[in-house]
Amino acid sequence: MKNKKGIKNRSFFFLILFLFLTSLLSIKTLKKVDPQDIRISGSELFSQNDVIKNSSLNFPIRLIFVETNLLEKELKQNLSLKNVSVSRELFPFGLKVHINSRTPIAYGERILNDEKILGFIDKDGIFINKQNVDEKNLSKLNIKVFGWKEKFKKILSEILNAQENYNLEIVTITFSPNGFITVEEKDLKTILLGFNPNLINYQLVIINNLKNEFKKNNFSKKIGKIDLTDPNKPKIKVFKP
Repeated sequence: MKNKKGIKNRSFFFLILFLFLTSLLSIKTLKKVDPQDIRISGSELFSQNDVIKNSSLNFPIRLIFVETNLLEKELKQNLSLKNVSVSRELFPFGLKVHINSRTPIAYGERILNDEKILGFIDKDGIFINKQNVDEKNLSKLNIKVFGWKEKFKKILSEILNAQENYNLEIVTITFSPNGFITVEEKDLKTILLGFNPNLINYQLVIINNLKNEFKKNNFSKKIGKIDLTDPNKPKIKVFKP
């Protein structure tokens, strides 16, 4: 009889404990998230206020109502992040926001509503606003990009990453308002690439071959302009001695 009574008491105890913990968790999830309850890792550049200002969620907000997928999408877009993950946590209470920021490899300039905006570009061709960049990453930037638009990011990425595969030293990349691409290379000077983004890989191979050939013959200093708008018929303008 005593054993049965003991088992019954333990069962009752665990039931009470379960109900208590369930109630505690329910209360926690209904508690509102304040700015001080947002914990950021992965970057010291961003604050709790950055999270709040760049979200459509109205803080303070009950933890259970935080749409983590929406918050991740908004922060990634608005802060030009490479990746971001958001998770709800009960112990300690709040939101955990882990940030992977982008590393700039070029200076950038874009026009938005007739206003010139200065910033930076990463290897994926993504424009990064000045306030979203760690200044310690800026000391080795030698490339400038003018006329950035969202639709140019893929071709821009291909040009920027070509420097890792080819012997190129690109100085500037310029997109005209209608999409005409011009590149300036340290030795080859001005190179006209034109409007067709599908030709870019072929054009980059030609640029690399021309540079290697001209350097062998000490010819690059005489070059004024190279027209590769038709890569099968390159035109080279040289300065007369």
